[in-house]
Amino acid sequence: MLTQIILISFVGGLLCLDRVFIQAMISRPVVIAPIIGLLLNNIYAGLIIGAFIELIWIDRIPIGTYIPPNDSITAVIATSIAVMTGQKLGGIYPQLVSLAILIAIPFGIVAKYMDIFIIKTNEKLSNDALEEAKKNEIRKIERKVLWGLGKVFVFAVIYLFITQIALIPFVTWVYPILPAAVVTTLLFANYFLPLLGIAVAINTFKLRGAIPVFCAIFLIVAAVMEYFHVR
Repeated sequence: MLTQIILISFVGGLLCLDRVFIQAMISRPVVIAPIIGLLLNNIYAGLIIGAFIELIWIDRIPIGTYIPPNDSITAVIATSIAVMTGQKLGGIYPQLVSLAILIAIPFGIVAKYMDIFIIKTNEKLSNDALEEAKKNEIRKIERKVLWGLGKVFVFAVIYLFITQIALIPFVTWVYPILPAAVVTTLLFANYFLPLLGIAVAINTFKLRGAIPVFCAIFLIVAAVMEYFHVR
């Protein structure tokens, strides 16, 4: 397990650089979670978790000075918890996926403040780089850029390592002893989370009449499914 955690922490930290450097969208939950799932031999769980987290925070984008929750780290933590705990418990259940996402979300919010701290500490590097640009000191500017990226990478790797080391054994221990009512609630949450995400996504479009149309489609599909379920 330790080898897997180190691997996921390193790869997760590397992919998180896309948030501040290349920005090729590989740090999006819907991309990064399947990659982590692939490394853990369960790409399907990564796809499901990535899609859920992508929808939940799809309206949180970095505009101006606003720093959103770190959905990349959330996706890595949730996928790692669900898959590695499932490997120990003999299967990845929908309830376990819901629990992993609900546990990971607060750590994504905490990671937001880590991002803010890094941005603030990089302000001095930025100011120094501007002064060195006036002197045409290209090499020094390059070193400052690499130093700034290095901080993002190191913080992400350490954060992912610590959270996984703490959370995976905890979830492995606590999940089997959860009361039946809690397990049932987590099963319902597995159906509620995508609906919540779709509602958030629709709200971002601001299309006139979109919500009634979605509700009508949802009711029709639910009625059809219930009809065949009863039969």
